[in-house]
Amino acid sequence: MPSEPSVRDPQGPTAAGPHAALRTGVVWEALRDALAERAARTGRAVLDVLDTGGGSGTSAVPVAALGHRVTVVDPSPDALFALERRAAEQGVADRVRGVQGDTGDLLDVVGPGTFDMVLCHGVLEHLEDAAAGVRAVTRALRPDGGTLSVLAAGVGGAVLSRALAGRFTEARHALGDPAGRWGEADPVPHRFTVPALTALLTDAGLTVRRTQGVRVFADLVPGSLVGGEADALQQLARLEAEAAAHPAYQAIAAQLHVLAEIPGSALPGEH
Repeated sequence: MPSEPSVRDPQGPTAAGPHAALRTGVVWEALRDALAERAARTGRAVLDVLDTGGGSGTSAVPVAALGHRVTVVDPSPDALFALERRAAEQGVADRVRGVQGDTGDLLDVVGPGTFDMVLCHGVLEHLEDAAAGVRAVTRALRPDGGTLSVLAAGVGGAVLSRALAGRFTEARHALGDPAGRWGEADPVPHRFTVPALTALLTDAGLTVRRTQGVRVFADLVPGSLVGGEADALQQLARLEAEAAAHPAYQAIAAQLHVLAEIPGSALPGEH
């Protein structure tokens, strides 16, 4: 059973503030568990992690703070500059490397079969060919059980949020649109259901080990109900964590998080 997320965890993305814990807490807990399991399995305390599309390092820097080496591939020079600055401020500059590139030329930039874990967060929804993107990041994994972490936009969350905002036509559009978009002004090119996302991973030869719904309630609960109350934030974080594994709540989550592996390895609780 995953450990309870904390809105005051200083070792992860939640350190950015209490509200960030509601949006990233369950993802961070899953990543930390998977990294620990991988380190124990391989006998290597320091792992090699790739963050594709990692931007300014909101995930990479906390992973480096755990002692791992992280390579961030991103097409934006500005994002990579911000990554360098953030890594220096957190004292992990020696464990974080930024490389300009994208998913299309990923293997030319980093080479195949070199990473224990690849983070592909907020990337697939912006690719014209998501299947090709998954194949590329999968090839970057070590063949002895490397882990792919995918975080992508969920269709159900978009439908629910538009409906609760009173935009019923847009909600209906998202519900019936093959790409899960609510209209021409929608900034997200593509959203996924859990079956569609997991199919992409299994088609690439990966074994899906864990699926989670992310931001099931965090984007919907009015700020006035939690405000700056630590207890209310903690209770909402616990609710998010407990709902994350339930298929019914994954179906309405704003984002979907999936951990998948090269066959032949297992995550905690999956032995």
